[in-house]
Amino acid sequence: MTILDKIIAHKRQEVAERQSLVPVRRLEQSPYLQAQPLSLSRYLLRDDLSGIIAEFKRKSPSKGVINAHAPVERTTLGYMQAGAAALSVLTDTEFFGGRNEDLTTARRFNFCPILRKDFVLDEYQILEARSIGADAVLLIAAALTGAEVLRLGRFAKSLGLEVLLEIHNEAELDSALHPDAVTLVGVNNRNLHDFSVSLDTSGELARRIPAEFVKVTESGLTSAAEIEALRAVGYRGFLIGETFMRHSRPEKACAALVQQLRATEAITLM
Repeated sequence: MTILDKIIAHKRQEVAERQSLVPVRRLEQSPYLQAQPLSLSRYLLRDDLSGIIAEFKRKSPSKGVINAHAPVERTTLGYMQAGAAALSVLTDTEFFGGRNEDLTTARRFNFCPILRKDFVLDEYQILEARSIGADAVLLIAAALTGAEVLRLGRFAKSLGLEVLLEIHNEAELDSALHPDAVTLVGVNNRNLHDFSVSLDTSGELARRIPAEFVKVTESGLTSAAEIEALRAVGYRGFLIGETFMRHSRPEKACAALVQQLRATEAITLM
């Protein structure tokens, strides 16, 4: 059993418990359902922004505790002020130390798009994402069938949310990519079996992702040079979490990378 299998098994139990405690009718009363979600894809395509999706993540199964003390408000607001195009907030508690309240806090203090990073298996979680202030949701191809991606993606779009489909290989791309359910495709450079990371995964899959989808690369990014190299093969979104969160002030690490990126771009234009 892989770590993903363990997470999914636990998540099914968790979702069933949450449904019994917080019924759909309560989620539908959230004021966030009256607001128009922001478009993650449009923000990533803006030339005046960095394309960085800065992530708030306290821990992970592969790294353990990364940063248990960074405050959500200061960190996420700092990310946005540093030049991040969007935010990603982990809401899984058991394996990543997150909670729904983290995303709602980030929503109160930021006006950029926010991706809810979790393991979505049910429509309830998508409505829940909308109710806590998310603008986009993650669907993980390795955890879902192609039919489930289609069903959940269509439901998300019916609520105004964009869908980032996460893939790890070409087989997942072929089985789960549905144009009417997915807006963005995220290539995760981390191997689910041994947790090794290789940016070559994004490089190899770039040409296989149709141009109609916004390409996002996830995991392992540490430098402006890496971002520029992947931008050259079509990526417009760069999801970065651990690189920032392992610093005592994650927002300052984000600012430093954005400055490096802008310096690199300025040199390129000369």
